[in-house]
Amino acid sequence: MRVRTRTGTEHHLSYCTNIHPGESLAEVRANLADKVCAVKARVQPDAPFGVGLRLSARAAAELSAPAALAELRHFLDERGLYVFTINGFPYGDFHGARVKTNVYLPDWLDEARLTYSDQLALILSALLPADLDGGSVSTVPCAIKGRVPDADAARRIAARLRAHAARLDRLRAETGKTVTLALEPEPGCHLETVAEAIAFFDQHLWHGPDEELVRRHIGVCLDACHLAVEFERPAAAVRALQSAGLRIAKLQLSTGLRIQFGDRDRLVAALAPFAEDTYLHQVVERRDQRFRHWLDLPDALADFAGGDCEWRVHFHVPLFCRELGPFTNTQDDLTELLGVVAESGCDQLEVETYTWGVLPPAYRGEDVVTAVARELAWVRERL
Repeated sequence: MRVRTRTGTEHHLSYCTNIHPGESLAEVRANLADKVCAVKARVQPDAPFGVGLRLSARAAAELSAPAALAELRHFLDERGLYVFTINGFPYGDFHGARVKTNVYLPDWLDEARLTYSDQLALILSALLPADLDGGSVSTVPCAIKGRVPDADAARRIAARLRAHAARLDRLRAETGKTVTLALEPEPGCHLETVAEAIAFFDQHLWHGPDEELVRRHIGVCLDACHLAVEFERPAAAVRALQSAGLRIAKLQLSTGLRIQFGDRDRLVAALAPFAEDTYLHQVVERRDQRFRHWLDLPDALADFAGGDCEWRVHFHVPLFCRELGPFTNTQDDLTELLGVVAESGCDQLEVETYTWGVLPPAYRGEDVVTAVARELAWVRERL
């Protein structure tokens, strides 16, 4: 949906459909007709409602037929829906199976990631409404840490990103639509922090003959939960990216877990239900201004010695759940990010609480449509 901030800037706000299980095109359509339309009826019944669409590689391949793509566009138009962004991060199965580190595969070291991203860009350019000149596709932050051991590997990634930028530029010439690929920094990945993202772009993507089109078509997706887990201040992150000339193509509105340790045993016991077996839940500890990282919550719990410290956990929890038992969410960080939305230069905002299905039952006492509608209302009030 289109919303205006207090400063008068207009933005597209929606939620990511990766919260709903579904890998095939038929399942995507069913979620749009059922869940997304139900959310629209709650929050934007009388105006077009934007969609943050998640398409797996399987669904993208099924949409490769022109007739299938035209039919989906008609399906959306009939229901008052429009797509302005696609989540191209998870390539394969994302619900009902162990995902963990597989979510990054294939990564940008693999040609399959380029092929998938090319398909998504073509789909998005066809689905964008006539009055919207551009959209975004979010993607993995190159690869998980350790998969890029040296500059040669980084250059191979950059070469694929450059090839994708060139294809996006040809697509712009053919359609008049500017699609931007948005690399999404995440804990435990090659692009983990804003500083690492800026350094990668500066060292490997810019300063070549194709710099102009790379800057036009390759940017970042800034996720509020990821920033909070890394103890990065959102306003400072936005300003650093702006100062570097690195485009923020998409803002993902999310919150993680914040734990102030005192009574070790009580808090560890309360955290245990969050140590589930589907998704990766990276942990960053701050102790006397020193930081320690774990790739997953079960590892952190097994290794934790106790003492006064603060943990941030990459577990997307509902935006409106300020308190979750003895914990809080990182709502303050998200509120700070919302305060600099106009400054960010980004007009594409997407709520992303994909872990709804594995959230401990005590914190999901309502149905998913109600929860998503509450999240969107929470954001709109603060904008």
